[in-house]
Amino acid sequence: MMAGIDHVLTSGTFSLDGGTWDVDNNVWIVGDDTEVIIVDAAHDAEAIAAAVGDRRVKAIVCTHAHDDHVNQAPALADRFSAPILLNPAEAPLWEMTWLDHKPDESIAHGQILTVGGIEIEALLTPGHSPGSTCLYIPELGTVLTGDTLFAGGPGATGRSYSSFDTIIDSISGTLLTLPGDTVVRTGHGDATAIGAEAPHLEEWVARGH
Repeated sequence: MMAGIDHVLTSGTFSLDGGTWDVDNNVWIVGDDTEVIIVDAAHDAEAIAAAVGDRRVKAIVCTHAHDDHVNQAPALADRFSAPILLNPAEAPLWEMTWLDHKPDESIAHGQILTVGGIEIEALLTPGHSPGSTCLYIPELGTVLTGDTLFAGGPGATGRSYSSFDTIIDSISGTLLTLPGDTVVRTGHGDATAIGAEAPHLEEWVARGH
């Protein structure tokens, strides 16, 4: 089997700054029929494990550390004997959920992960959170953007550890430089494409300020 991306939709809650919201999360499983990585282990460890099947899990990769993206990371890491990867700038958010289980490895801008014979490039895109990281997969023509870029604009920046100006810089300077036909697979909601979002940058800036 050639490398590809499986999708698991999970439901739960997101809590920060004293509020709690119901959310549906996109969990992405990237790899082939022998090995995969899990991206954003959210809410339902059993559903995610069922989608993995008997494949080896090389890593649990977190695009950022909001609780709705990491609340099943330790359980799946233990289940599959796989390391948790997270950018170190996410530590304050991670520790809001997991004080007794640290990430195993850091992930940095430009770092290359290999799974199922394909390369995945980590792109540091702070703004939604300090160490938000997108995963660009040129061979599959896609980027997994976590909560940095959605269909219709940037991720939320109205809560602790977020910055609107920073997320705009990340999107314009990093994500919008990718090929226009790159499919954007998001942390929540529907997919889009770089070329579909790029024309709206000035609108987002005007709206944000």
